Amino acid sequence: MKKSIKTVLAGLLVVPVLALGIGLVTPVTQSAFAANCVSGTIKDGVECISSSPTSTRTLFGENGIFTTIINTALFVIGAIAVLMLIYGGIRYTISGGQTQAVTDAKNTILYAIIGIVVALLAYAIVNFVLSSLITT
Repeated sequence: MKKSIKTVLAGLLVVPVLALGIGLVTPVTQSAFAANCVSGTIKDGVECISSSPTSTRTLFGENGIFTTIINTALFVIGAIAVLMLIYGGIRYTISGGQTQAVTDAKNTILYAIIGIVVALLAYAIVNFVLSSLITT
């Protein structure tokens, strides 16, 4: 019984990893500027790349690199905390009234809730700091 529960929970943990991984490895579609960048000289290639929309990406800002990395990391942390909350609920349900199993399940639920609160507060603090840096 415990092995099947562990297998199901491991399968649930794989879903967010696959969803994030697919977004990271999907090819970028070729846009109109890339179709015009087929010339043969190095100078034309450099000019083409410098005029691309991806070269204007900043470190900070609404679509900045730092914001994207932090928001993705906080999303993963929040998703793991929610999955641990579900796992703690399942452990509590199947504890069978054993004192130690109930205590462990309650601790798992408590720490998962603390993790969710910390992730939400970290998201709010990071976005506040980044928005303060942008409005300089």
